[in-house]
Amino acid sequence: MSHNGILLRIKGKVQGVGFRPVVWQLAHELGLTGDVSNNGAGVEVRLWGDEAGTFIHRLRQACPPLAAIHSIETLPWQWELPPRDFTILASGGGGMSTQVVPDAATCDACLAELNDPANRRFAYPFINCTHCGPRFTLIRRMPYDRPNTAMDVFPLCAECSAEYDNPADRRFHAQPNACPECGPRVWLTDREGRKLSADAAAIDLAVRQLLAGDIVAIKGLGGFHLACDATNPAAVAKLRQRKRRPSKPLAVMIPDIHWLRRCAEPVSDALIDLLRSPAAPIVLIPQPWMPTAFASGTGVLPSNPLSGADTARPVLPCDAMPGQALCSLIAPGLHEIGVMLPSNPLQHMLLQGVRRPLVMTSGNLNGRPPALDNDRALADLADIADCWLLHDRDILQRADDSLVRLSGDNVEMLRRSRGYVPDAVLLPPGFEHCRPVLAMGSDLKNTFCLLRDGQAILGQHLGDLADEGIRGQQQQALSLFSAIWNFTPAIIAVDAHPGYLSRRWGETLAEELQLPCVATLHHHAHIVACLAEHGWRRDAGPVIGLALDGLGFGGVRAGNPANQSSDQRDDDPGALWGGECLKVDYLSCQWLGGLPAVPLPGGDMAARQPWRNLLAQWLRFVPGWRDLPEVAAIPPAQGEPLARAVAQGINAPEASSTGRLFDAVAAALGLCPREISWEGEAACRLEALAWQAVSPRMERIPVSMPLLGNRLDLALFWRQWLAWQAEPHLRAYGFHLVLAQGFAALARQAARREGIDTIALSGGVLHNRLFKQLLLQELAGMRVLAPSRLPAGDGGLALGQALIAAAGAV
Repeated sequence: MSHNGILLRIKGKVQGVGFRPVVWQLAHELGLTGDVSNNGAGVEVRLWGDEAGTFIHRLRQACPPLAAIHSIETLPWQWELPPRDFTILASGGGGMSTQVVPDAATCDACLAELNDPANRRFAYPFINCTHCGPRFTLIRRMPYDRPNTAMDVFPLCAECSAEYDNPADRRFHAQPNACPECGPRVWLTDREGRKLSADAAAIDLAVRQLLAGDIVAIKGLGGFHLACDATNPAAVAKLRQRKRRPSKPLAVMIPDIHWLRRCAEPVSDALIDLLRSPAAPIVLIPQPWMPTAFASGTGVLPSNPLSGADTARPVLPCDAMPGQALCSLIAPGLHEIGVMLPSNPLQHMLLQGVRRPLVMTSGNLNGRPPALDNDRALADLADIADCWLLHDRDILQRADDSLVRLSGDNVEMLRRSRGYVPDAVLLPPGFEHCRPVLAMGSDLKNTFCLLRDGQAILGQHLGDLADEGIRGQQQQALSLFSAIWNFTPAIIAVDAHPGYLSRRWGETLAEELQLPCVATLHHHAHIVACLAEHGWRRDAGPVIGLALDGLGFGGVRAGNPANQSSDQRDDDPGALWGGECLKVDYLSCQWLGGLPAVPLPGGDMAARQPWRNLLAQWLRFVPGWRDLPEVAAIPPAQGEPLARAVAQGINAPEASSTGRLFDAVAAALGLCPREISWEGEAACRLEALAWQAVSPRMERIPVSMPLLGNRLDLALFWRQWLAWQAEPHLRAYGFHLVLAQGFAALARQAARREGIDTIALSGGVLHNRLFKQLLLQELAGMRVLAPSRLPAGDGGLALGQALIAAAGAV
């Protein structure tokens, strides 16, 4: 005899987040019997009886803080015998479709216990519960149970085991659960490898070292940080010198929200919520001299500003040290500072000890991959750190600090990693049943993407694949992602650039697996990623896309119908693009206009030496440039030979790059060294200068960048801009304004011609806050889609590649 019941199959973020205890507690509260279990697909709940409506309604209301229910499937279930109680079963296997949960910042309940001398976990730097702590960085395989994590080498003591087994306890099945008796330990090591102290004493000694001006390497959850006193100029200068990072901005970890409230006015509730969110990202906040309305992303920017604000104000003052400010070397010459709150117990203890902001930057030598284990950190950071704060819990997955910006109440993702990865992105309607695709991403800011079962799982930010160590980390991460999700691709998608390492590896993998390999245009993928983020239906038709970045492979992809308009430029397939107006849907990409192409003198060197781009612009658009006062920006010993090489077409490929145009203007204003030390340095300095011109007072700007057919007229721009005798900050702002006006006019012209009312924006230039705000202002009245949850730059590219390949699959 069988007995009727209900089976609930629940998918989403439902493992490792305290979901089963909530189910257990709710079932007991409602007097229901049955059981609950984890498996590869999510959580299964079996109930006696046939009434599940009240239970499902209450379950959605009681969902734990880190959980997310994406679907509940209700099926009939036949019991052999009616269950007498409601129980939690051991985890099962099955196909993997549930979501792995990102690491989460320390919750308030754990933080209170950390600071309670009466609690057995007082001052224990690995405190966690089902509402917080490491998840993604600990996992080896699914399902998410302790034997499948880095905690498998730490057997639970009796007290922790009792918590772990008690469904009514906050730590029920919290896989990283531990205490000083049974869990990981921390210790401090000097440069000679000698252990100086352990446990709480090690943290106290690290605090003293930081206050003395030393650099401390700190092992975290997803990698190492290099820390020093952010208010100590000598300490920050020492860190920059040792790390070979002369000017790239450094992130700052602040003690608490109260410190920020006292130092930066006003502080919005949205900013506080973002800093205190479980992801605990680095948040870019404006320097105090920025006008409040514009710094917060609100208000309308003036079309014709007259003068700038005072730039002599110091950066955020330190409350703990009256009269002292954050060292000016934190973000020299820039308009924003990256701040974050402590995200794990060890960081909380350090910040409570120093009671001042700390520089907290990635634990690697400049240009090398971050260290993930103790031995590697001791070796790689030997010439940087003065001491190492280590522990014995393995980091299985790299997870850099995520980087975001708050614009009004909207969050803009710049680097997606810790706290956000591996959250899945739901695919737009029409892609629910597409074939599984592996997309390899770009060579810079690399992330990969697994497309499956109506969702996309993007890998964490990895960096530049030109580095062998980062390539190794990418392959390791991809192997683990594939194993965790039991993922087997049917298609591999790559960037169309034949020189990309990501493409070569993708082609090799496709050959080994005997799979089709689809090459996608760089800027097509950028726009498609934006469409996907906004849920643009597969059959919704084309949009007008503005794809603005440094460089990408353009032209016409084989097998992709171009339908090129009669005014398309005469480029061969394979042109280098970076400032394009496109007609885009998931299948096709048609060029409609953009910036005119100019040479890149020296090829890749043009991205590192901004003056080369200034020379190229002037050679193409400015007769008599040798007589200009700004010619001092071009080193004469190199400029003339390079001009001859460009004239002869020697190592000077042409590209319509918005990023290189920014570099040229920055060089003309003398804002950057002849060779920059980090990507985007020249453009960021130009934007910072331009923000100083934001003012309600008005004056005519005698510069424009009109359309010449379907291209922006750079010859007219340079003639007017070079003749404009104004302060540098006004000239910097004027460039941002007229460039935004030019691209907006181009998009509107294309939209009218094609009968399209939607504009999609993407590309790394969209991370320029001022330019983006001006462009959105100029496009007022149009339907505009812009990236937010994924980076506008190459960090979001893999999603676009995957969807293009999926859309073209038969």
